[in-house]
Amino acid sequence: MSKIDKVLDQLHVELAQQLLDKVRSGDAKASDLNVARQFLKDNGIEGLPVDNTPFKDLVDELPFEEKEESYGGTI
Repeated sequence: MSKIDKVLDQLHVELAQQLLDKVRSGDAKASDLNVARQFLKDNGIEGLPVDNTPFKDLVDELPFEEKEESYGGTI
């Protein structure tokens, strides 16, 4: 592993730790949460709303109904 790869790996770990610390502290602002969300997305981390988790509770509270829409027209 080259020196630059080691530095980039360390930067990645430090950024992840700083984001985690900020979220855990309860002091994260919307912009901090957005950075954390984008960091997870950029690293291929996705979540599914599993029962008995805060994520599932959040999904259940969202004011959107699932409904299938079909488009039968032509363009």
